[in-house]
Amino acid sequence: MKSKKNIQPIDFDLVEKWLENYCLDPLTTQDDLTQFRIDLYETDKEWIVEALLNEYKSSDIKVFIEDKKLVITALKPSTSSNKQKRVRTIQFPFEVINQKVTAHYINGILEVLISKSEKGLGKNCYITLP
Repeated sequence: MKSKKNIQPIDFDLVEKWLENYCLDPLTTQDDLTQFRIDLYETDKEWIVEALLNEYKSSDIKVFIEDKKLVITALKPSTSSNKQKRVRTIQFPFEVINQKVTAHYINGILEVLISKSEKGLGKNCYITLP
């Protein structure tokens, strides 16, 4: 019999503080300039991560969730050894793998939706882009 991992409730006050600190972090601005820009939003039902990736096609983009991290990788295929690989990792104050995560890519904007109430798979995985 498999043992179920206890899912900890999300401390929303901790998430609010994390969002505030993340937005004020000067390294975030540096990554926006050198990698690609991301914005974080919160609604009543979910957290939203938007990435500006207008140089890429959806097939060039990978979204991976690992424990408390969301990793977005964009890699343009190229015949030369100078591939344009860009990566952003966002460390959350909760287990992202325990939340339902979906993503879509339209007109150069990747939108990753992390549900506040719906449970996820509970394991590291790639999120498929439609």
